[in-house]
This record gives sequence, C-alpha cells and structure tokens, in this order.
Amino acid sequence: MNSAKAPGTTILAVANQKGGVAKTTSVASIGAALAERGQSVLLVDLDPQACLTFSLGIDPEDLELSVHHVLTKGTAVDEVIITTEDGVDLLPATIELARAEADLLTRTGREHVLRGVMEDLAASGTHYDWVLLDCPPSLGVLTVAALTAASGVLIPLQCETLSHRGVGQLLDTVHDVRRFTNRDLSVWGVLPTLYDGRTNHARAVLDTISETYDLEVVEPPIPKTIKFAEAPAAGRSILATSRTSKGAQAYREVAGSLLTRAAR
Repeated sequence: MNSAKAPGTTILAVANQKGGVAKTTSVASIGAALAERGQSVLLVDLDPQACLTFSLGIDPEDLELSVHHVLTKGTAVDEVIITTEDGVDLLPATIELARAEADLLTRTGREHVLRGVMEDLAASGTHYDWVLLDCPPSLGVLTVAALTAASGVLIPLQCETLSHRGVGQLLDTVHDVRRFTNRDLSVWGVLPTLYDGRTNHARAVLDTISETYDLEVVEPPIPKTIKFAEAPAAGRSILATSRTSKGAQAYREVAGSLLTRAAR
C-alpha cells in the first residue's frame, strides 16, 4: 500500500505531455461517471491553462485561491476545494500555477509536494474514493509531482494520428519516478480518444501501441464527437450535457473498467 493513500483512496494521474489528446475531457468525464456510481471524487487541475476548472463551470479569474497556493504557499487544501454541479469536488487551477514550476524547481523534495498534500487531506479526515490528477501537457515538475503522488497513471492517446511517439518519453519519466520517488506507481494503460471506428487507421494505431509498449488498452475507445466541444462551454461534463450520447456512454464504461482495475 502506497503511503500517500488513505485506505481505499485511488489516486490516478492522467498524463500525456502531448496536448490535444482529450486529457481534460477524460478527467472531467471519468470523474462525473465515477460520481454517478456513488464514488466520492476529487479532481485536481494541475494545468496552468485551467481548462478543467473552466470546463466545470468555474471561471479561474474569479478565484482567490487555487492549487498554486496549496503547493507553494502552504495553504490548507480543504480551504481551496470547490464542490461542482457535476457531483465531484475540484482543486482548481489559475494562471498563477505557471509560476509554481519555477517556485518549486529550487525546492528540496519538490517531487513529493503533491503527495504531501494528499497525505494532509487524508489526515484531516476528508476521504475520497478517487483522486484524479489532470497533468499539464509537459514532463515538468508538476507532472513528476503528480506521478509521485499517484497509485496509477492513465495515458489518453489520440487515435487520429500516430501520436504515440511521446508515449516512450512519458514511460521513461514513469520509470524514473518508480526508481526515485514512487516505486508503487503502475501504468494502468492507454485510453484511446478521438476514435473514429470507421477507419482501419484508428484500429491500427491501437494495435501498434499495445504491441510496441506492451501496454493495456482501456476499453472502450472514446469516440470522436462534437458533443465534447459543447460540454465545457456549458460548464458541465458531457455526462450532464449529453447524457445518452455515445461519448458519455463510453466514459461510463471506462469508469466501470477503472473501478474493476482498482479492486484488483
């Protein structure tokens, strides 16, 4: 059992240093799907662009406090957590987080900063079944801190192009994190996104990934649909804005797969 976890808390980092792979959509949608199943969920926005925060109906400009203050100023995490309409709690981000990378670079033990926050949260008596970490699109300090705090990492991957060249770099980082800061970290697999089942190419991309990197593919693939673009504008996840769509249904099934995996 990882020391960063309260009993029964699964901390999952969702990471890919390549942008445009539906990472934030996946965090919001999986979070909402887990909440639908009665799980208590905390989402952590670690991206200075604050897309997750915005997509859950919160304007980062209006926030006094964010994850930046928790990581660099020692603000208590429960002072910053916000409850959202999607039934998940959020540790929000603002553009100030861009400074956190620089602030943390010179700090001893910077890799453990988020793990410490998770431990403080558990010690305060606040329990979540799931904590999902939305990593920034880079392999910098914040992503390494997320991997150090996590029990597992899920890699969303766009099936449109052979965009898996970055996967090798991410797995190298995971390997280093395992060696130095979190030996319990496991790769839960690749989540195929923006999937167009009508093309042989998309299926070929999936096959190549599982063969090249020997990674599990988390099914079902998330279909490419305009509904995903509409959801953040409404400030809700696709599970709220388009309940019966194929995309929402796919994320519900993925949440089911993740619950099964967590129980293993």
